[in-house]
Amino acid sequence: MSNTEIDLHEALKKNFGFNKFKGLQEDVIKSIMKGNDTFVVMPTGGGKSLCYQLPALIKEGTAIVVSPLIALMKNQVDAIRGISSEYGIAHVLNSSLNKTEVTQVKNDIESGITKLLYVAPESLIKEEYIEFLQKQTISFVAIDEAHCISEWGHDFRPEYRNLRAIIEKIDKVPIIGLTATATEKVEEDILKTLGMSDATTFKASFNRPNLFYDVRPKTKNINSDIIRFIRQHTGKSGIIYCLSRKKVEEIAQVLQVNGVKAVPYHAGLDSKTRSKHQDMFLMEDIDVVVATIAFGMGIDKPDVRFVIHHDMPKSLESYYQETGRAGRDGGEGYCLAYYAYKDIEKLEKFLSGKPIAEQEIGNALLQEVVGYAETSMSRRQYLLHYFGEEFDVLTGLGADMDDNMRNPKKKHEATNELKILLEVVLKTNQKYKSKELVNTLIGKINALLKSHKTDNQPFFGCGKNQTDKYWMALIRQALVAGYIKKEIEQYGVIKITTKGIDYIGEPTSFMMTEDHIYEEGDDSTIISNTSNSGGSADEVLIKLLKDLQKSVAKKNGVPPYAVFQETSLEDMALKYPITMDELTNIYGVGEGKAKKFGKPFIELIAKYVEENDVLRPDDFIVKSTGVNSSLKLYIIQNTDRKIPLQDIAKSKGLTFEDLIEEMQRIVYSGTKINIDYCINELLDEDQQEEIFNYFMESESDKIQDAMDEFDGEYDYEELRLMRIKFISQVAN
Repeated sequence: MSNTEIDLHEALKKNFGFNKFKGLQEDVIKSIMKGNDTFVVMPTGGGKSLCYQLPALIKEGTAIVVSPLIALMKNQVDAIRGISSEYGIAHVLNSSLNKTEVTQVKNDIESGITKLLYVAPESLIKEEYIEFLQKQTISFVAIDEAHCISEWGHDFRPEYRNLRAIIEKIDKVPIIGLTATATEKVEEDILKTLGMSDATTFKASFNRPNLFYDVRPKTKNINSDIIRFIRQHTGKSGIIYCLSRKKVEEIAQVLQVNGVKAVPYHAGLDSKTRSKHQDMFLMEDIDVVVATIAFGMGIDKPDVRFVIHHDMPKSLESYYQETGRAGRDGGEGYCLAYYAYKDIEKLEKFLSGKPIAEQEIGNALLQEVVGYAETSMSRRQYLLHYFGEEFDVLTGLGADMDDNMRNPKKKHEATNELKILLEVVLKTNQKYKSKELVNTLIGKINALLKSHKTDNQPFFGCGKNQTDKYWMALIRQALVAGYIKKEIEQYGVIKITTKGIDYIGEPTSFMMTEDHIYEEGDDSTIISNTSNSGGSADEVLIKLLKDLQKSVAKKNGVPPYAVFQETSLEDMALKYPITMDELTNIYGVGEGKAKKFGKPFIELIAKYVEENDVLRPDDFIVKSTGVNSSLKLYIIQNTDRKIPLQDIAKSKGLTFEDLIEEMQRIVYSGTKINIDYCINELLDEDQQEEIFNYFMESESDKIQDAMDEFDGEYDYEELRLMRIKFISQVAN
């Protein structure tokens, strides 16, 4: 064993108290000690920071660490100060410091005390800092979260682009780039922009075998599902990620009301509150943090047991990094995400105001998220393939650790279909993305296909015997199997690989599974596969309840859906309410509805429970935060006063769409609302009667069915308002 190795192990033990290095750490540190430019791709929890902290403590001079977040710097500086008797061993230099503090930092660097100086890229640009640092001994510059350099990274920051030029101004020193998530395209970008294409590169495996990946449909019962999940993991630490601050506050409140020790965390809270909430989580005074992505960077809590995504993130890099905060100690880590295509559409709308190139990148990243959520193949394999890593689903570590592998869908032979797909990629000159390929296969014309005259080709529509969903699933599986690849520079254009060319000449068996189908219901999103979501409705009871719903409807002369909605029946078959109080806690059932129709339903359920020895989840009633009840009262009072609906929406900061959703909720749960004053301005008596009669006779209350029936005579809003009037009159 050489002196360097002995020194490194001694230094590791002396400074950090560890007896051995983890994974690639030792090799990375040796490269840095030799003065090489070094590039490190190491997943969250792999011990990235130690790779530059240890050499910084050993080498002469001060190491500059460029980092994007103040919270992240603060954490790391505190940790380093904790292992040294010198307070000045590590410092932060950023906009949060006053003049006296800046002077102190400079003094400590000049006197050789400071070994690690954490700076934000914006601070590094300042001329006074550059001039000061030029006169100091700098050991190396480490750029943490290096993916921020790339427009293809999930967290692009323009100020990162000029780092190379700034570093050269300070001194000609080795550069260390570090990131926890990087696709091949992002890696290329980082090395090129930092001018370190000859860097020694270290890439650790992205596989975290202890993490379990689960994707569930995002339905209106999501709060109940989340609370049920947390109760199954009582006393364990978890993070729930939401995309908006408003949603963070809302979920945190619902959890608190239901006895979960939870706090919110987002950039809209003042820094004192943020620090307090973060510390409460680290000190285990609370169990759950509900947060935007502002939370988590550099959070060194090894025993986070679950990470829940209330909303799907904007890219798989973000998803990987956020889920990577679970189980960093190698213990249990459950990664649960809720998916609804509606959320993806919202993110697409958000992109539409951006420059075209940014839109293209954003949409390409979003489509990868959709692919991950909808796929029925191994989620681990799909994720690792995205990061350029092969994974064997038979022998790989953690192979059965996801919902798709635990509840596999049936596979079927798709040799011919794969051959057809690969031929169409070739025949269209490898110029289309997945969507256009699918449209070509099913024979659906759009402007792009028309402009290339693809719709005139003999192969146009050659796959119309299968659905668009089928072909999209096959494309995703062919990508992972290596028959085709995505050209990232061209925003996801599909190219054929040598393996794909060989397959056309000599096809072999190819078994595929179809993706999960997420169908848009009228007012909710459902999923066709019932993944085990911690409790599913009692199918036998549902059938009995549906029969009762029909007979009660017949007796009252109303359509079945006007008695109770299907979602309410499903909730009854999940919670088994046997008193009027319990019935009003069922989704979509208010006091009015319970009084009018409830008695036979609770009698039926009570009898069923007794005869079948059902163990009722009687403790499981999700309490609401009361926000909705004040809004409900406001809407009822203002519709009574005949205030225009647009004004009601505006005064509560709602969109018109939100207001209609809210009014639907009110009438479906059994309370009357009178909006005749607004409908009379839109529709005359005959039109109202025609629509009213339609709803009375129809078996479905779905607006799309009504749109089809009237074939464009009435618009969407008119039909929704009439449905509110109808339910209010006949069901309440």
